[in-house]
Amino acid sequence: MIANRLQQIRDRIAEAALSVGRTSDSVRLVAVSKTMPAERVRDAIQAGVTILGENYIQEAREKFNALYDLGASWHFIGHLQSNKAKYAVRIFDLIHSVDSLKLATVINKEAAKRDKIQEILIQVNLSGEATKSGLSADGVAPLLDAIGGLTHIRIRGLMTMPPFFDDPDRARPFFEELSALRDRLGRQPTANADLTELSMGMTGDFEVAIAAGATLVRIGTAIFGERHYP
Repeated sequence: MIANRLQQIRDRIAEAALSVGRTSDSVRLVAVSKTMPAERVRDAIQAGVTILGENYIQEAREKFNALYDLGASWHFIGHLQSNKAKYAVRIFDLIHSVDSLKLATVINKEAAKRDKIQEILIQVNLSGEATKSGLSADGVAPLLDAIGGLTHIRIRGLMTMPPFFDDPDRARPFFEELSALRDRLGRQPTANADLTELSMGMTGDFEVAIAAGATLVRIGTAIFGERHYP
């Protein structure tokens, strides 16, 4: 049952936060609902999920249109193409995966059309893996400065995905590096930026991410069960 799984995850989040002297409400759960049908997502919302994470625009549009009246917050956590930005701005409260001035500029333009301040995170690729999107750590500060002039964007923090490890402790250095980067950048005032969020940690390593400072953990399988791709 989704409700039981959700409670187990919430208990683990709270325990992980308290173990490092943080409050349980300092970490928010993003329930990753990609590939899950709308009715299963509805069940999750009714069980208490308040934030949904989606990776694919077309799939998210269909679910959002079916479920928008339930009041959940929608976050985009996948790679966003510029030509899909207008849909992302319409649907999502927070876009986790901005990694270029080009994409930020398009998002800003679409947000201006809707008289919206679009909140975003900057995606950082700390592992240097070619299969992952994101900026290098050295590229973040220049992008923050460039985005500072865009009046319909608010930068809320950083996001990363470490390499996959069987042992979650091996992901710890990547989480700690992102946290340190956020702290360092946060000491340099930047227009349209409030670097309070760290989106990092998934089903296999979220407790380690919380210990390193995560404020948003992206968990799907532990809530919805194994995914069944078409």
